[in-house]
Amino acid sequence: MSDRTIVAEETAATGEVTPPGEGTAGSAPAPVPGSESSAAGIAAAGSAAAGSPAAGEQAAAAASGVSQPEGAAAAPASKAGRNLPAALGVGFGLGLSLIAILLFAPKVLIGVIAAAVAVATWEVAKRLREADVLVPRIPLLAGGQAIIWLAWPFGPQGVLGAFGATALTVMVWRLFDHGLRATPRNYLRDSAIGIFTLSWIPLLAAFAVLMLLEDDGNLRVLTFMILVVCSDVGGYIAGVLFGKHPMVPHISPKKSWEGFGGSLVFCVIGGLLTVTLLLQANSMIGVLLGVALVLVATSGDLIESQVKRELGIKDMGTLLPGHGGIMDRLDSMLPSAFVAWLVLTALL
Repeated sequence: MSDRTIVAEETAATGEVTPPGEGTAGSAPAPVPGSESSAAGIAAAGSAAAGSPAAGEQAAAAASGVSQPEGAAAAPASKAGRNLPAALGVGFGLGLSLIAILLFAPKVLIGVIAAAVAVATWEVAKRLREADVLVPRIPLLAGGQAIIWLAWPFGPQGVLGAFGATALTVMVWRLFDHGLRATPRNYLRDSAIGIFTLSWIPLLAAFAVLMLLEDDGNLRVLTFMILVVCSDVGGYIAGVLFGKHPMVPHISPKKSWEGFGGSLVFCVIGGLLTVTLLLQANSMIGVLLGVALVLVATSGDLIESQVKRELGIKDMGTLLPGHGGIMDRLDSMLPSAFVAWLVLTALL
């Protein structure tokens, strides 16, 4: 009779429960009810004992709390971490729609930008409130629309005036949103993040409207959009094929220096072609614009990645299959609109 059988019989006879860590050699410790670490530890121990890939997958599933049907194979994840067919379909659909608007009805784009700003602001405010950051949603939504629409008749003065008025409204609103007799809680933090959101989304988006209002504004906006797409596509291709050296692993683990190099090559070539062929301008302006937009588009992507990391989320929303929310599509577009407006206004 083995030692394990003897112990089992003694335990059954006495009615005692073997304490965790005092069982026979090779046995797993008893889990503590309600403890996630105990489930993960048992799965990991089973995986180590089995020493097989299938056991390792079961351990990972147990550690994450996600159950898998027996015999079901894990779905392969793309290296980019996205549903690629859905992302491509949505991307092409949006791109073709924007090109048609820019070529045949440029002013309609103002309404499209206003709608995108409203949805993106709502997504960010919702995610912030889930993290107990109470940014004032009504002033942000209303003020964001004022910033976009006042750019049309009044130009930069309209944008600046609407931004200043909305920032002040955010500060006052957050001061009294719990009533006149309540003590504000986290006032400084919430007001500051509210003004950050106002600057991040509607203010930067307004520069796309200002660019559109130039004589060849539809072509300028088309140029900057093409370059942001070049940056994304070049970074994706080079990152998937050659990416080995993480760029900023603590902010965006999937972004690599090889991907950044691909973005730079694609964006510079795109800048040369678009500025020369669409805007009929000096090719060196295209090179400068390409380099500038790679830097700022990458920075915009990293800014949103850090915001999502601090909030503990993967995407800002779920509206666009394969992309996430509207804000997940605008992260690199928003700062790029400002830099494109600045460069093209100064040099053309």
